[in-house]
Amino acid sequence: MSVTQDQLVNILPNARTQAGVFISALNAAMERFLINTPTRIAAFLAQVGHESGQLQYVRELGNNQYLSKYDTGTLALRLGNTPEADGDGQKYRGRGLIQITGRSNYRQCSLGLFGDERLLSLPELLEQPQWAAESAAWFWEQNGLNELADRDQFNTITRRINGGLNGLQDRLEIWARARAVLCQSPGE
Repeated sequence: MSVTQDQLVNILPNARTQAGVFISALNAAMERFLINTPTRIAAFLAQVGHESGQLQYVRELGNNQYLSKYDTGTLALRLGNTPEADGDGQKYRGRGLIQITGRSNYRQCSLGLFGDERLLSLPELLEQPQWAAESAAWFWEQNGLNELADRDQFNTITRRINGGLNGLQDRLEIWARARAVLCQSPGE
């Protein structure tokens, strides 16, 4: 199942012209990673829509002070960044439609998408529409989110993506629009 640009704009009204930029990349990524039923697509677009500000952002916002939380300390280590204050936090900031963050996640994503470690030297690739969408769909598949979408476990999906329920109301509103646009009957 593919999504049309009109459907995407109805689901993510603030995407505006970005819908046209991302529609082909999203459809290709969803097909590759079996996000291929109305239920799966609705949940995926709701999460991607929130994480990217409705396709407006493919790079985590924040100044060097904000991003320094990824550079040293416990969070940096958990993300696989070096313990030194060497800029890993800025280099491996959240990117893509679902915000891949941290050296370890970039490495795993790179191996999953390319079969090599190119994202470690070219993290900006995740800012391009194709790889922004592919990285989000790869993350979705790696975390078993299709199965959770099949069971309508939206809050669990949110926790796996975000670590908590941040932005839940916005995610739920987008999910409701996506289901209204894509699903013929409740639970489809």
